[in-house]
Amino acid sequence: MFSSSRPWPALPAFLLLLVFFLFPVARMLAFSLEGGTLDWYAKALGEGLYLRVMWNTFEIALLVTACCLLLGYPVGFLMATTTPFWATLGFIFVLLPLWTSVLVRTYAWMVLLGRNGVINRTLMESGLTSDPIPMLHNFSGVLIGMVHVLLPYMVLPVYGAVRRVDPSVVAAAAGLGASTGRIFWRVYLPLTLNGIFAGSVLVFVLSLGFFITPALLGGGRVMMIAVLIEQQVREALNWPFAAALSAVLLAATLAVYAIAQRLGGQGARS
Repeated sequence: MFSSSRPWPALPAFLLLLVFFLFPVARMLAFSLEGGTLDWYAKALGEGLYLRVMWNTFEIALLVTACCLLLGYPVGFLMATTTPFWATLGFIFVLLPLWTSVLVRTYAWMVLLGRNGVINRTLMESGLTSDPIPMLHNFSGVLIGMVHVLLPYMVLPVYGAVRRVDPSVVAAAAGLGASTGRIFWRVYLPLTLNGIFAGSVLVFVLSLGFFITPALLGGGRVMMIAVLIEQQVREALNWPFAAALSAVLLAATLAVYAIAQRLGGQGARS
């Protein structure tokens, strides 16, 4: 038996984090403070162009979170309340995208959403539209692709929350004459708020730093902070400014997580 007072079993994990996480973050912060000044942070937080990019990033993250919640809650709820066969089938469809590379899935959406893609050809051949609908290299394409990638991260917490609801509470509500809709709004929804909260925070935080999908489906026209960082490194070769933007993104992500933790703690106490 390992003694709980001896931390050495956790030493390999600590060294792994130190080398591959803490050291790169420290190097990034050092780059952002080149010359011992905060000029790059002043540029990132003081110029309207970059503030607009940050606003776009938060706006897209909020919309993606809302769409994932609207689509993911019914899926998670049905998976948790249906028969084992349909629940297993639902798990297959939810988890299958996680076994496929994000890059592959994004290229698949490029094929589907292009001017000559499957969706536009189907719409024109059926007579619903006469011209291709622009769904690629714009806001809509980025939103569709990100929702598809991040939807499982909403479904799984909701599924876990619904599964933890005591069936006797639902049976008691039904025995007292509550309708199906009333049972959902007065029993299931309040008791699954923790799952909704966890899934929303997870999707929102992941959306803030998303890169591959906005870069490919946005085509450079939908700018998020991760795409801007990549451009500063690859095209402008401005490593200090890219490091400052990365530090701002890290600080924003940590702030969102801290606020979520505080709100979650208050909700649990209440």
